[in-house]
This record gives sequence, C-alpha cells and structure tokens, in this order.
Amino acid sequence: MRVYLDNAATTPLDKEVIKEMCNVMENQFGNPSSIHAHGREVRSVVEKARKSIASLLNTSPAEIFFTSGGTEADNTAIRCGIIDHGITHAITSKIEHHAVLHTLEALAYEGIIKLSLVNINEQGSIDLAHLEELLKTHPKTFVSLMHANNEIGTLTNIEHVGEMCEQYEALFHSDTVQTMGHYRYDLSKLKVHFLVCAAHKIHGPKGVGFLYINHKIKIKPFIYGGAQERNMRGGTENVYGIIGLAKALELAYADMEKHHAHIQEIKSYMMVELKRAIPGIGFNGKTSADESLYTVLNVSFPKMEMPDMLLFNLDISGISASGGSACSSGSNIGSHVLSGIGADSSSPAVRFSFSKYTTKEEIDFVINKIKELNLF
Repeated sequence: MRVYLDNAATTPLDKEVIKEMCNVMENQFGNPSSIHAHGREVRSVVEKARKSIASLLNTSPAEIFFTSGGTEADNTAIRCGIIDHGITHAITSKIEHHAVLHTLEALAYEGIIKLSLVNINEQGSIDLAHLEELLKTHPKTFVSLMHANNEIGTLTNIEHVGEMCEQYEALFHSDTVQTMGHYRYDLSKLKVHFLVCAAHKIHGPKGVGFLYINHKIKIKPFIYGGAQERNMRGGTENVYGIIGLAKALELAYADMEKHHAHIQEIKSYMMVELKRAIPGIGFNGKTSADESLYTVLNVSFPKMEMPDMLLFNLDISGISASGGSACSSGSNIGSHVLSGIGADSSSPAVRFSFSKYTTKEEIDFVINKIKELNLF
C-alpha cells in the first residue's frame, strides 16, 4: 500500500478534469489570438473558463488573468503593484511563502521599498495590533499576508486585514494558493486588491493559475511579448491548462462543504490517533477547525537520534509526506516557517496534508507504520 499525504505540495488530477482537458486537446487546437474560425473557437473556450471562474468568485471576468501558476501571480501582484503605484513601504510576515518573501526582499535590496515584518506568535498568527501600528506610521503601504500558511495551516483573518488596509489606504495582496477551492470567496465584498490561484493545488493541472486584480487599480504587464490576457500577459495561453483549472475550481465549489467535512474529520482523526500512539507528540501552528486550514497538519514528533531519517523511513514505508514546503525540498536549510515561529529544531516535524481522496484506512496504515518504525 502507498499513501499520499502531501496534497499541500500538489494534488492528483480529478478524472473529470482530465476528461475536460482531453476533449479540448482532441478537438480544439487553434491559437486563441488568431482571428480565423479555429482561433475564434478556442478563444471562446478560454473566455468561457474565465467567466466560470469569475462567477464562482462573484467578480467580473475582466478581473481574472491567467498565469503559469501561483508564483508568477504573486510576483506580478507584488512587483507591479509596488512599482507601478510608486509604493515605498511593504508589510509582510517572516513565514510567508518564498514566492512572496523573496520577491519583497529583492525589492527591498534594490532600494525600491522599505520592508517591515509584522509580529507573529508561536502558532503563526498575525499580531493585528502591530499590523495597524505599522499601517499608521507608514503611508502608501503594500501589505502581503497569506490566507493560510502552507506549512502549518494557521489561518489569517483576511476580511479583517482587508478592512484595515482600506482604512489606511494600503494595497492588499493575499497568497491564497492553499485556500482557493477550499473556502468560498465573495470578491464583491472582500477588501482585497490581489488574490492568486494555482490549479494543481485543487486537483487541476500543473503550470497554470490565475491572478485576480481588483478593477479599482491598474498595473502594467509583468511579462511582455504579446497582447494576450487583454495586454496584461504576453505569451500564447495555456489553453488546456486553463480549461482544467476552470473545471477543477467548478468541482471544488460544487462539493466544497462535503469535502470540507470529510477532510476535517480525517485531520481530527489523525490527531487523536497520533496522540494515542506516540506519547509527547505535538502540533505546529493552530489546529482548531476555525483557525486552521483543514487540509494541513504539521506534526512535531518527539526527539530522536536521527531526525533527518524520519521522512526517508516514511517514504520507504510507502508514505509520501513533507518536512515543509515542496518548493524548498532541495535545500539543506531548515523550514523558515518553523524557525519563524520558534519551533523546537531538535524535534522532527512532518507536514501531512489531505485531500477529498484521503481515507481513514490510509490514516490507520500511516499510524501503524509509524509505530512499527519504533523511532521514539
């Protein structure tokens, strides 16, 4: 038996998504920028996908721009939002995804902005009082705070942050890669200027995503080379990816409450069983249902002689999990998120992340294999 519990890194493709993509691959191959019939046919398919996404988010299709994924969307929002609006100060946290943190650090290094880090507690929660203090003392600010941390799952109240940013006339960007398709967004009400999505986090294809840009602000393209995406992103559209993205989000919204209840039950069950099986086990980040992303559980195991071998042993046992973000798995540097919240570095941490396909039987298999390893 092999068990996949690394859905925060990527998810398996939904069969309905594959079917939708294959249908277009087999029957519609034109370039959507071409003015002939083949091109117009594909253009209509792309625009139908854009309208579908916009409808689910309760916004206008004109505010949805397709990208190569979450990283490009984050970079576009941050660099263009700051540079094109002459912003000189930005606020973020030290536990943001590197697509956000490294981009802002690069802008600070270039002397374009001064970067402030909002305080966080040991569970990864934002200090909202400190955030307001920073907003009060730094006019013309860009705020970038993720909705849910990709490693520990702690949620940020982006509704409250959005209201605060509007009060102090700040631009607000939120990395919503981990929460898009798992929570409902009403962009007619949410006070946010930029949101992002990566299809492969919601059982869609890799290499495609979108950036939501609020109609109240304008930015220049991040990628030049063509008039695609209404002159906002050069390059021939990833048509098959866009179709898969729209279908994946449609499926996520159709059964969101059902999947939420199922996955939350799986997460809670694993927490109980781990505590029962291993004395001294703990969890990093928030774990309550209303303060934590239900698809992510970051487990702090008791100290062991060779902590670096834990993930290796899990893999050998048929269990795919992560020590942190998949984006930094090739690095020999520990998790910046766990370091940022002051987690005990001598206790090995494993991120287990779940999807609608995860079963209790798989959790039982994982618990038994961990006990069999006899490492603690």
